[in-house]
Amino acid sequence: MNDQLRTTTLPRSQGVEMDEGARKVLRNTWNLLAMTLLFSAFMGYVAMANNWPYPGVLITLVGYFGLLFLTMALRNSAWGILSVFALTGFMGATFGPIINSYLTVFSNGHELVIAAFGATAVAFVGLSGFALVTKRDFSFLGPFLFVGILVAFMAGLAAIFLQMSALGLAVSAMFALLMCGLILFQTQQIVRGGERNYIMATVTLFVSIYNLFSSLLHLFGFAFGED
Repeated sequence: MNDQLRTTTLPRSQGVEMDEGARKVLRNTWNLLAMTLLFSAFMGYVAMANNWPYPGVLITLVGYFGLLFLTMALRNSAWGILSVFALTGFMGATFGPIINSYLTVFSNGHELVIAAFGATAVAFVGLSGFALVTKRDFSFLGPFLFVGILVAFMAGLAAIFLQMSALGLAVSAMFALLMCGLILFQTQQIVRGGERNYIMATVTLFVSIYNLFSSLLHLFGFAFGED
């Protein structure tokens, strides 16, 4: 996480100008991100179509962090790309059962999923576009995002194990805001040359989109879900 939130401050006068290296990283990141999103969606569909059960919090966290650390270790080799697909495919497969539960519990489950997906897409495109054109430096967000994500993660675990639904909603709201900040931060880091590894940039953006979508789905289910 420290590597992902590492900041590099460039002179404000450089504005939104990108050198060729930054353009290449951005292009490779978006290409790999698109492929991993499609692969994750496919694995989610497979899990839903076959009614795979949710593996549980422990297995999900162990699998996620294990594959995340593996990807970080392999980020400078071609094996890192395979590790990214393993990570994102795993995340998609474990999220499929969650989507199935929304479709089962709520009569308007399909509308909730579509609304969360649409809001996530609009947020990502809007924040990415803003990061590309703004001259404002958002590198200061790095430490705040790191601490905020850590606090939200610990609060999320407490909400799960203590079965505190109100805290769970608060955590979802926190994560939604934090992931928006992380998308903005990471994209600008690429633009300004602070992130040169497109594999890690892809992981950061994918996890941001994943968490933003899941958080919005939780909030929409609470606010607009119909039995």
